[in-house]
This record gives sequence, C-alpha cells and structure tokens, in this order.
Amino acid sequence: MADLSKNTVHTALIDGYTSEGLGVAHIDGRAVFVKGAIAGERCRVKILKCGKNVCYAKVEELLSPSPSRVTPACPVFGKCGGCDLMHMDYEEELRFKLQRVRDALERIGGLDVPLTGIVGSEKTERYRNKVIFNVGEQNGRAVTGFYRARSHDIVATESCLIQAEVSDRAAAALRRWMDRCHVPAYDETTGRGLIRHLFIRHVFGTGQTLVTVVATSRDLPRLRQLIDEIRKNCPEVTGIVINENTARGNTVLAGEFYTVWGEGQVEDTLCSLRFSLSPRSFYQINSAQAQRLYEKALEYAGLSGRETVLDLYCGTGTITLVMARKALRAIGAEIVEAAVEDAQANARSNGVDNAEFICADAAEAAAQLKEAGIRPDVVVVDPPRKGLAPDVIETICQMGPDRVVYVSCDPATLARDLKLFNERGYKTREATAFDMFPRCAHVECVTLM
Repeated sequence: MADLSKNTVHTALIDGYTSEGLGVAHIDGRAVFVKGAIAGERCRVKILKCGKNVCYAKVEELLSPSPSRVTPACPVFGKCGGCDLMHMDYEEELRFKLQRVRDALERIGGLDVPLTGIVGSEKTERYRNKVIFNVGEQNGRAVTGFYRARSHDIVATESCLIQAEVSDRAAAALRRWMDRCHVPAYDETTGRGLIRHLFIRHVFGTGQTLVTVVATSRDLPRLRQLIDEIRKNCPEVTGIVINENTARGNTVLAGEFYTVWGEGQVEDTLCSLRFSLSPRSFYQINSAQAQRLYEKALEYAGLSGRETVLDLYCGTGTITLVMARKALRAIGAEIVEAAVEDAQANARSNGVDNAEFICADAAEAAAQLKEAGIRPDVVVVDPPRKGLAPDVIETICQMGPDRVVYVSCDPATLARDLKLFNERGYKTREATAFDMFPRCAHVECVTLM
C-alpha cells in the first residue's frame, strides 16, 4: 500500500471533482483531493494532509495537462479565497457544475431527475453587481482585498476581475484617502481602528453605483476629502453611505446607515421591473443570469392568471413581483423587516397591486396562511444555502399546492430537501442548473415538483 503521509509525492490520474472544484484522484483505493487539478490530467501530487477517509494534496508536476487548462488571468488566484476555477476554461467549468448538480441529486437525493442542462453566463468577468472589500493595513499602508481561504488574512487586491470595474476605482480612492489623512483600518483582534469594509453595489441596468464605507464611527476625519476623491474617480457613483458598525467580530453590516452624499439607494431593472436597493437589500449578484433564472422559475410555475402564488424567502420581492404579473395573487414572506419594506415599496413603484408581503419566517408564514384557509396553487422557495427546515417542508406539503418551484444555491441541500418532498408525495419533474457565479464553484438550480 502506498505511503500517503505528509510531503510524500505520488503519480496520480485525476478522475473527477469534489463539490468545491478540487480534483479527485484515487491512490491504492484512497481518495486524494488535489487543489488546482483538472479531470483527465496525470500529475505528480504532494500530500499536504491525510485523514482517515481522505487526503489533501497539491500539484507538484503536471505530466499530461488537460486541454481545458488555462493560465489564470488574476495574479492572486490561488492566494485569494474568492475564485476557485480560473485554471480551467469555461466549458470545463460548466461541465463540472452540471455534474455537481447531477451527483447531488443521484447520490444524496436518490432521485432520477430529468436535468435539462446548465445555462451559462454570457459574461465570465466583471459580472458581479456587489462587492465587499475587507480593509486592513500592510507595511504601513491601507490595503483592500479578500480573505485568504479559511483565514482572516487579507490578500491585497488592486483589481478583481469578477467585480464591476468601478469597484476597483472606488477601493483605490478609499486607500488614497486613508493614507493621505492617516485614517486607521479596523483591527478585529484589538477592536481598534476605524475603517472595516468597503461595500459597493453597481447595477448594470441603470449604471448607478452606491458606495458604503463600513466604519466604527460615523464621524470620519476629513470626510469631504473622501467624498471628493470617490466622486472624482468614480463618476458613476450616485450615493455615498456610512455604516456605523461598532459590533465586535466580523459582521459586515450592522448598526445605522447615514447617507453623506447623494442617494442612499440605487435602482435596477430586472424582468422589466424596477427595484430600489439599499445596502441591506438582498439581490442576486449576477443580474443578467438572475433574469434567466426567474424566467425559468416562471415557466415552471405554469401560471394562467387564476393562481395564488406563495413566495417564501422573498427578500426584496423580486420573484414575488415577477410571479404577480402572471398570477391572480402573489404573497411574499420574508423574516427581515427592512427587506419587506423594500418589497412593499417595489410593488408600489411598479404598480403591482396584486402582491402582498408578510414579515415572518418561512414556517410561520406558511402556517399563518394555512390557518387562514389560503391554499396557494404554487409555492416558490428560494432559501439560503442551508436549505429548508423539515417543518417548512411539512407545512408546504400540508397546504397541498399543485406545484412547488425550488430555487436553490446549494445542490446538496436541494437534493436532501427534494428527497423529503418525494417521501411526502411530491415528485420532481425537471431541473435546470444556472451558473450565477462564473470562476467560483457555486451553482444554482431551479426545480419543478
């Protein structure tokens, strides 16, 4: 049996991927996860760590590179904890993501689901409409960037290729102001310092940009200089906000928000609807792909204009309002009060009068409607990565909708939940994967039950 102890080197064939995009090899029957490897490659790998069931390794030497291998365009790829897949071409990335969904449905859900394919993104660079830069100091100067994987060490980044280009300029403006005015970055360990994060939302539909500086105090020194620096270098900016976050730890947005210049929100267009977005608003990162995803959800809902639709985890009401235009009545439920207020405002601004919103968690909202005798014809769920709680699934099934449309951002929890629905009589008819996050391992999926 091969010695798989730390620092040993072995020749291996990469025969698949983990859900995070690591290459998978098998050496004497043991699984070895290899960072940066591509399926089909033969390489020499160096063992970094070995446990009872799996070992982790890195590529020491490529013996036969995959034709899908490319040179990463980002100079900090592999150091920054953001992107996972810049070492492979986009066709291979889509193959990996589709297989990830298929594997989850079959292995975790035990389901044979017709999977129509994966909808790729037209843009694989500069597609994200939101970025949160971590702010720190290195060698006496301000830096902005992203955490190294599984750490809070900032990898300084001057240009992130998956963010809107204006984000790079706004971050550079903040760094110049901090250095010039001797404004200290926040230190998580000591709790001292002032600037914690830089949050930028750029909406491609209207071109508007909102810059939020997260700081331990709203009273920033030489604030006018910061405003002038941002406006000079980022003419797209329509508003600048200070978020006074005094919480210990790494919570990004907390406390109060103060608009110091321009507007405190931006407006985007999605599915012919306009949405007002504040710093706290949940909104899909890839707007162009979100439109395609919502269109597929609408197709799966099969609305004729006579249905009542219940949208759980509705956020700022995007899916609810899309469904409302084709339904008799649409009800959105969301636990975050500020998001419900945004959703109500979005309904008014779009002239949608057949949509209403409940501030409650998914289980509570579904139970309230069930007790009120409201039986939705269609239920749409778009939960966070952890998926649905069993009581939510139970309540939905008790309501007996004709169709359930599940929008998922995690194939594993989707498969787990589909299995529970299946046990309660709901059969999965079709699923379509969507690449919302090119160059990252995440993949979304829309499923019809």
